[in-house]
Amino acid sequence: MRKLFVIFLVCLLLCGCTVQPDNQPDQSGTITLNVYNWGQYIADGSDDSLDVIAAFEEKYPNIHVNYSTFDSNEIMYTKLASGGITVDVIFPSDYMVARMRKEGMLQELNFDNIPNYKYIDETFKNLPCDPENKYSVPYTWGTVGIIYNTKYVDEEDLVGWELLWNEKYADKILMFDNSRDAFGIAQYLLGYSVNTTDEKELEHCAQLLAEQKPLVQQYVMDQIYDLMENEEAWIAPYYAGDYLTMADVNEDLGFYLPENQGFNLFTDSMCIPFCAKEKEAAELFINFLCEPEIAGANMDWICYGTPISAAKEFMDPEMVEDPVSYPAQEILEHGTSYDYLPPSFSRFVENLFLKVRIS
Repeated sequence: MRKLFVIFLVCLLLCGCTVQPDNQPDQSGTITLNVYNWGQYIADGSDDSLDVIAAFEEKYPNIHVNYSTFDSNEIMYTKLASGGITVDVIFPSDYMVARMRKEGMLQELNFDNIPNYKYIDETFKNLPCDPENKYSVPYTWGTVGIIYNTKYVDEEDLVGWELLWNEKYADKILMFDNSRDAFGIAQYLLGYSVNTTDEKELEHCAQLLAEQKPLVQQYVMDQIYDLMENEEAWIAPYYAGDYLTMADVNEDLGFYLPENQGFNLFTDSMCIPFCAKEKEAAELFINFLCEPEIAGANMDWICYGTPISAAKEFMDPEMVEDPVSYPAQEILEHGTSYDYLPPSFSRFVENLFLKVRIS
């Protein structure tokens, strides 16, 4: 599924990154740019892909990228809110962009340093999480569905999210280890809005998740890769792009979107947090990831949807046409995005999920 880049294309990308803009950082010293991203979420040179960070450092030899990863929006938010880390670029999902924006945790972007923003499709501008396009630049988009092993899971059981409650697959089911995605699945199954603030509805969701717990092998985030690829687990809800990564390793894996009940349709963005020390370098990094050639090479490896249509010219046509990364519009109409929840409700949901986990 994933394209193996031919040598001349990689060379073209790197050679096309040699022109320095007028606002580049001072060449007299090295700047350390701290980038905090999801795991498996940037092309790193494996599988003959472009090493995006190496290409950026080649373009800006005075900037060194210190790259680290997080498992969930909530972990990233907690570390930043507590002052536990200082980073310059983060990649939150839409609802977390809204929360951090409202809580004053994001810096306004200087788009003079991000001219490639012009390539972002209009569909991904003026999103509810950042209606004035001041704090974020879309990075990817995608869906949440069910990954399953076709060797062990009967097709007749693919009727909806209730597959994750099917006792036939006890101890072979994985579940999200973050409250928003876990409660979102329960809300879809129960027919509630995924953005409800009704405490009784949320408590009902918690009860449903508690009923599922005896069937769950593990609550996971990035641990899902090994467990599904090695067939230690057979069923897991997760992100479409990561399914394609796993399917490269285990061709028996399939992906299912419960259209009849609905599913999460998300956008992840690049932002600069309030604690950033190297704002201009951070904007250069964001701009670099928006270059169509770079974005195309990057999306070819991470397998998520690109908000930059011009990038598709530089992608493997098989990836561009893949219905998992780019579902048909009539399917996308069944997807919904998570909205911002006030902090009191976010804490309420997180506490309910904690009780489910420790009960």
